[in-house]
Amino acid sequence: MFKLRKGRFGFAVRVIAVSHTRWVRQKLSSQHDHQHVRTVIAPVLRQYSSLHCLQGDLLRVSGPNYGIPSRGIGMVIARVLRGALKIRYLLLGGSIAGGSALAKTYEQWRDALPDAKFLEGILPSQEDLDSIRTSLISYRDKIKEAVPDFTLDPKLKELGESHYDQLVLWFKERLDDAIRAAEEEKAENAAVFSDGETLTLSGVTKSFTPMVRDFSSDLTQNAISFSAMGSAAEREREKAELLRLRQSQIEEELQEKTETLTKELQNHTRENADLKKRSEANETIREKYESLQEELMEVQLKYQKEVERLEKENKELRKSLMLKAGDTTARKKIKKSLIDMYSEVLDELCDYDSSYDTQDHLPRVVVVGDQSSGKTSVLEMVAQARIFPRGAGEMMTRAPVMVTLSEGPYHISSFKDSTREFDLTKESELAELRKEVELRMRNSVRSGRTVSHEVISMTVKGPGLQRMVLVDLPGIISTVTTDMATDTREAIRAISQQYMSNPNAIILCIQDGSVDAERSNVTDLVSQMDPQGKRTIFVLTKVDLAEENLTNPDRIRKILAGKLFPMRALGYFAVVTGKGNQEDSIQAIKDYEEAFFRSSRIFKGGVINSHQCTTRNLSLAVSECFWKMVRDTVEQQADAFKATRFNLETEWKNNFPRTRELDRDELFEKARGDILDEVVNLSQLSPKQWEDALSKKLWDKMVTYIFENIYLPAAQTENSGTFNTTADIKLKQWADQMLPKKCVEVGWETLEDEFRKFMECAKNSKDHDNIFDNLKACVVDEAMRRHQWEDKAADVLRVIQLNALEDRSVNDKQQWDAACKFLEDSVKEKLQSTEGTLREMVGPSTKEQWVYWCYPSEDQKKRAAVKAELEKLLISDYTHKNTLSYDEVTTVRKNSQNQGVDVDNEFVRETWHPVYRRHFLRRALAKAYDCRKAFYAYHQGLEGELGVECNDIVLFWRIQQMIKITANALRQQVMNREARRLEKEIKEVLEEYGCDREKKEQLLTGRRVMLAEELKRVRQIQEKLEEFIYALNAEK
Repeated sequence: MFKLRKGRFGFAVRVIAVSHTRWVRQKLSSQHDHQHVRTVIAPVLRQYSSLHCLQGDLLRVSGPNYGIPSRGIGMVIARVLRGALKIRYLLLGGSIAGGSALAKTYEQWRDALPDAKFLEGILPSQEDLDSIRTSLISYRDKIKEAVPDFTLDPKLKELGESHYDQLVLWFKERLDDAIRAAEEEKAENAAVFSDGETLTLSGVTKSFTPMVRDFSSDLTQNAISFSAMGSAAEREREKAELLRLRQSQIEEELQEKTETLTKELQNHTRENADLKKRSEANETIREKYESLQEELMEVQLKYQKEVERLEKENKELRKSLMLKAGDTTARKKIKKSLIDMYSEVLDELCDYDSSYDTQDHLPRVVVVGDQSSGKTSVLEMVAQARIFPRGAGEMMTRAPVMVTLSEGPYHISSFKDSTREFDLTKESELAELRKEVELRMRNSVRSGRTVSHEVISMTVKGPGLQRMVLVDLPGIISTVTTDMATDTREAIRAISQQYMSNPNAIILCIQDGSVDAERSNVTDLVSQMDPQGKRTIFVLTKVDLAEENLTNPDRIRKILAGKLFPMRALGYFAVVTGKGNQEDSIQAIKDYEEAFFRSSRIFKGGVINSHQCTTRNLSLAVSECFWKMVRDTVEQQADAFKATRFNLETEWKNNFPRTRELDRDELFEKARGDILDEVVNLSQLSPKQWEDALSKKLWDKMVTYIFENIYLPAAQTENSGTFNTTADIKLKQWADQMLPKKCVEVGWETLEDEFRKFMECAKNSKDHDNIFDNLKACVVDEAMRRHQWEDKAADVLRVIQLNALEDRSVNDKQQWDAACKFLEDSVKEKLQSTEGTLREMVGPSTKEQWVYWCYPSEDQKKRAAVKAELEKLLISDYTHKNTLSYDEVTTVRKNSQNQGVDVDNEFVRETWHPVYRRHFLRRALAKAYDCRKAFYAYHQGLEGELGVECNDIVLFWRIQQMIKITANALRQQVMNREARRLEKEIKEVLEEYGCDREKKEQLLTGRRVMLAEELKRVRQIQEKLEEFIYALNAEK
């Protein structure tokens, strides 16, 4: 190295190894006279260690400054000439020697290349690879055919994919390396050492760029020196060494990859064998599973048949027990089951509405679903009887139907408000029951509405029935048809939400399996009311149609796994509720359901489990869930009603401290007793009181007719004979046509008046309670309106009255005096009434004008003037008839006009009637006074000789006698028959009102009634709840 540095043409350094590089750098850096040396960095071969390139610059030395010897000009010329003479020899010899050397070197390098045939023994041939690939593909097909339903484990699949990805990545890297190596070998063969270029060797992955590009002017000389110094043979050996190293490395890598591939192939082969074994095991397990499912179904069916057999035996035993039980208490104890007690509590809560917001949160099973989804059919299968009306595509459920299922010896059904029991084993009574349910539904819908909130409560008992309470709601619809009310859809959703909002209600969500899941309305509504699915049971109906219509059974599996609908549930069930024939019996439907699930590919394929099918399993699951909810929540409800009862009792004590708590029914019974007591008080009236009241009422009714139509026309006659004839004719006509009916009306009005008097007297007593006033008045009015007097009473009265009126003989002085007094009183009463009428016509008198400061009107002044003229006419003719002639009217009108009063003829006649009536009554009264002492003359027939005519007295005596006889007959009719008939009619009205709750609520009102009613209901509910809780704990 030192000698090279002292050379004349500069430095030439060849670095072979890393240690040489460090040594050269150290030597070059330790020289002190490098300022006299020009720096030449020859092209450096990149050093390799284990065929990896060494990063960084191997040799970088700052260029030394060579000192140029100072010689003379002659020396310079000599040197130039010598060099020029030597150049031609050098060029000629170099070209000849270089060409031969290059050819020899190429032959040596080609021979030195290693033989690659040894790789053929190591690597498999293309034919072997194709055969391996073909065998693997055939093996895969065999496995696939052997295991048609086999699914690779996801973890194993991911592991295989990761290995495959690594193998692909390694192969791509090796392929890139091989491409680069081929390119580098090609470049190496064509490489030439030139100025500023890079020498590239085979196997190198990147080029080395010279670090220093600013060479000195003698770069050509240094390059030539370097070429001269290097040996072509050495370079070839170095290349051969490098190729051998690269070859060995490739061989090692190929060996490693071959071993790795062999191991992976063996592993995959073992895995495939394991997978084949697993698939065979899975196939065996699946066959065993299907056989176990079939066995389970068989066992379940066998168990169900055994249960039915035991239930039949139990039914017979209970029948015999009931027949042998002699006392009623034991029989009732047997009949009253736990579910019946719970149903009574729910019946009490149906119409309960409290101002304290104590809501009904007791559990019940709410059956909801889309219209025609089969929810009613599911309920019938659970009840084991076709009890609901059926219609093809028509809305049948129009009101909530609460069905209480309980176990009993006979399969019967009854309504809450009826004592009739329907035998569900007879098709005729089943048809009547369905008709009754449909009739109640239609009656509950009022005012043009389609659905109703009124609950139809019924009980179904039978052997083998699961004890629970179900509420069938109207089906949810999406479109309102023309024959429905416009708010039907919203009303149905409101009813469903009302029942599902109960946090303790079990929601039985019914979904039609034969329609698309996307058309479901009920699932969205249920998910809103119970988003967590803690109290929802999902039921998929019409699974037989779903199996026929759906090509992908995985959809049913998703539904029953809760992965398709946006809702959650406690359990999922699949049922079949018939073949579409409405006439099929429950037993036929059950047999069809069992046969379907036994042969269904959905069940055999493992889509659903055995406990998820048949209505029997559904009813068991619903009953279990129902009773679990009941046991968990019933005590909380009892505590809530206990607190409500305390609040109501406190309010009653504060507002009504000394009043007994009577609800509406008790108040009605008390009012019933008071009304019937007043009817009984009618019998306390004496016969004289009845006859006086009837006589007065009769005279008030007939006085106007007698004076206007009988007495006045008869008095216009000229002699007594004509008077009596006219009176007889008028009386007979009156008695035949009008009088009996009028007397019957008088009798009924008298009875009503006397009864109302007793009612009014009762109001003035200190024990009177005004809360009954409306009820009593309404009952009396209704009874009076309904009451009809006996038809034969009028005929009897007609005979009696005709006989009385025909008698014109006054036998004694007492009767004569009584008749005179009767005439005088009647005339005076009539005269007083007539004078009152005249007073109203003519206005106040002069005294009244001065005393009371009241003045007559113009009309009254005219009446007064005409009245004065008419009185003058009557004074001039004392026996004037009851009519005015035309001349008399004209005279009165002319005289009035002379006084400044202009009137017409009609005005004069209108004034004439009361004026003449007063004149007539005064004359009749005077005649009555004259006849007081004429009894003996009448009795001897001397009235004419004495100049006294007493026909008026005789007429009124006849009328008086007829009134007395009629009053006596009416009194007997009232006391003996009509009072009892009135009592009977009042009782009928009370009975009707007692059964009409709305009527009682209308007539008995007030906070006192409402508070007592609510307190009674809360007490009943609490007592029934406590009784039920006691029985429930005893059953535990």
